[in-house]
Amino acid sequence: MPLQFPFSAVVGSQDMALALILTTISPDVGGVLIRGEKGTAKSTMVRSLAAVLPPIDVVAGDRFCSDPDDPHAVSPDGPFGDNPARETRPVRLVELPVGATEDRVLGSLHLERALSEGRTEYEPGLLARAHRGILYVDEVNLLHDHLVDLLLDAAAMGTSTVERDGISVEHAARFVLVGTMNPEEGELRPQLLDRFGLTVEVAAPRDPALRVEVVRRRMAYDADPAGFVADWEEAERSFTARIEKAQAALESVALDDAALLKIAEVCAAFDVDGMRADLVTARAAIAHAAWRGGSRVERADIRAAARLSLPHRRRRNPFDAPGIDEALLDQVLGEDDPEPEPPDEGPGRADADQHPVVELAETPAPTNQTELRPSAESSDVSASSTTVGAGPANGDSTTTTAGEPYRPKLFAVSGLGTGDQGRRSRAITSAGRRIGARRLDGSGGAIHLVETIRAAAAHQAGRARDSRLTLRPEDLRIAVREGKEANLIMFCVDASGSMAARARMQQVKAAVLSLLLDAYRRRDKVGLVTFRADAAVLALPATSSVEIAAARLDDLPAGGRTPLAEGLLSALETLRIEAVRDPRRRPLLVLVTDGRATYGADAVARSRAVARHIATRGIATLVIDCETGRFRMGLARDLAVDLGADHVPLGEVSATALTEAVRHRVGGAA
Repeated sequence: MPLQFPFSAVVGSQDMALALILTTISPDVGGVLIRGEKGTAKSTMVRSLAAVLPPIDVVAGDRFCSDPDDPHAVSPDGPFGDNPARETRPVRLVELPVGATEDRVLGSLHLERALSEGRTEYEPGLLARAHRGILYVDEVNLLHDHLVDLLLDAAAMGTSTVERDGISVEHAARFVLVGTMNPEEGELRPQLLDRFGLTVEVAAPRDPALRVEVVRRRMAYDADPAGFVADWEEAERSFTARIEKAQAALESVALDDAALLKIAEVCAAFDVDGMRADLVTARAAIAHAAWRGGSRVERADIRAAARLSLPHRRRRNPFDAPGIDEALLDQVLGEDDPEPEPPDEGPGRADADQHPVVELAETPAPTNQTELRPSAESSDVSASSTTVGAGPANGDSTTTTAGEPYRPKLFAVSGLGTGDQGRRSRAITSAGRRIGARRLDGSGGAIHLVETIRAAAAHQAGRARDSRLTLRPEDLRIAVREGKEANLIMFCVDASGSMAARARMQQVKAAVLSLLLDAYRRRDKVGLVTFRADAAVLALPATSSVEIAAARLDDLPAGGRTPLAEGLLSALETLRIEAVRDPRRRPLLVLVTDGRATYGADAVARSRAVARHIATRGIATLVIDCETGRFRMGLARDLAVDLGADHVPLGEVSATALTEAVRHRVGGAA
C-alpha cells in the first residue's frame, strides 16, 4: 500500500484541517463538505486524516465494527454477550466511488454460497465497513441520486436496513461523512448539502512564499516518500495524542446558557432554516473548546464553529454566493472574552481575533518537504469560449440582466435513452424498476438471479454431476432497469437588435437560469450560444454549475446585426464536442429567433443551408419564433422546416411561455 502524505505536512489548508479535526473529535457534528478548485489538496488531506486518528476497540471477529462497550450494538454477527473479546485496529477510511452500485453500498446476497450451498448469507457493503470510521466521497456532487438517498437514510437513522433478494438485515452505520467537490462541475443536492455539519471553501494560496513551500514539500515527498513520512512521524504522533485527549475531554466541556443563547443569536442573525444549524454549531463549538484544551465554550469557539457550520445553510438557492459575512458575525458575538490560553502541547492553536486555524505549517520540519497536490488539469470549462466569425462586434450593444429565476415545469426528451443517471428523461440506467434481463457483456450491473437460474436450468442435464446447480459464465444475466437520465439543453439565442433585446433578453436569461436551476437538481447540463453583430459566442459552455451560469448570463450584451448562420454553426460545433465528451447524453437544441439573417453575403441562403445540415445530424430541435407585429414574414417557420424542428409561434419570449413551450413540445411527446 503506498504511503500517504502526512496530514500535518499540508500547507495553507487550516480551515479544512480544523473542520476535519472537529468532526472526528465529535462525530455528532455531522461530517464535512470541502468545496474548492482542482489542485488544492482536498483529497490529499482527507486520505491522510485516518493516519492521525486514535485507534478504536472493536468486537473481535465482528464484520460490522461493533463497539464492545456498547450493550445495544446492532450487528448481524451478534449477540456478543456481556464481555465479548475485543481487538484494537486503526480507524477506517472507506471511499465510496460516484459510480458505485447499490449492492456495493448496502451489501447483498453472497451469490456463491447461495448457488453452491443453498445458504442465504449477507455480504456487507461499504456502509457496514465505514461504521465508526470515515466515509469519503470524492466528487460528491456527481454522486447518483439513488446513492444520495441511501446516504441520507443512513445519516438520519444511524443504521442501514437491507430488504432484498430474500435478505432482511439491519446493522449500525454511524460514520463521519466527508465529501469533496469542485463547484465548477455542478452543485450538490440541497437535501445532502444540509446533512453535512460543516463546510469549507478552499483555494490555492496566493502568497508566493506559501506556494514555494507547497512545491518544496511535494518534490521532497516524490523523491523519498518513506523518508518524508519518517521526518513527519513525530508531528503525526503529536496530532494523534491531542485528538485523543480532546475526545476524552469532550463530555466535560461546559456549554452554559449564555453561550447557548449567543449561538441562537448568531443562527437567527444569519436567517438559517430549521434548528440543525444551532445544534451543529453548539456541537462544533464544544469540540473546538476540547481541541484547544479549554474547559468551557468561549467566544472564539463559537466563532470558529459558526464560520464552518453556517455558510451552506444561509444559501436560499444555488445562485447565492457562498460564504459568511464575518463582520456581521463579530457584531453579533459582541466583545471578546478573555483570551483563552493556548494548549501546552500539539501543533495547533486558535486565535480569537483572527480565523480560528490549525497552524499545520508551523510544525518544525525539514525545509525540503512539500505538500502533496494533484497536478492541475489544462481544461477549465468556466473559462472556455468559442467565437464564430471575424472581427469585433459591430453596432451598439446593451447588457441586460436576467429576470428573477423561478421553478419551471418538468420537460423531457422523448424516447428511451441510455445516458447517465439523472432525474429527467426515460432511460435504461443502473437504477430504477427492473424491466428485464440481458446477457453479461462486460458492461457490468446487478445479477438478475431468477433469470440466471432460468438460463442455467435448461442445461443441467448435460452438466450436473450431483444435485447442485452448475453455472457457467454464459448463464449469467444482468438486470435491465428503466430509470431517468440527465440531458443537455443547448440554447441558441438571437441577441441582435431585431429581437428588441432589452425586454426579450431579460426574459430569455430568466428562462435559461430557471432551467439551469432545475437542471442542477436533475443532474442535467445547460449551455448557451448567442449571436449578434458579426459573430456567435459560446456564452455558457455546457455546465451544471449555476454560479458560473448566473455570472455569464448577466454579462451578455445585445444589439447589432443578426449572424444566424454563425449562431447555428457555433451551436452545432458545441454539440459535436459535447457528444465526444459524453456520447450518451442526449441533447435538445432550442433556437430562439425571429428567423432574420442580416450578416454577410447571402445571409438567408447560408442560414437555411446550415439548418438543413443540422437536420441531417438527427439533433432534436425546437424553434421559438419571436417575430411580432401584424405583418409577419414567417422566416422562423421556414427555418424550422429546414431544421426538421418543432415550430412554436411566440409573440414575445416570455420566460413562462418559453419554458412551457419546451415542456409542451418535448415533454408532451415523451
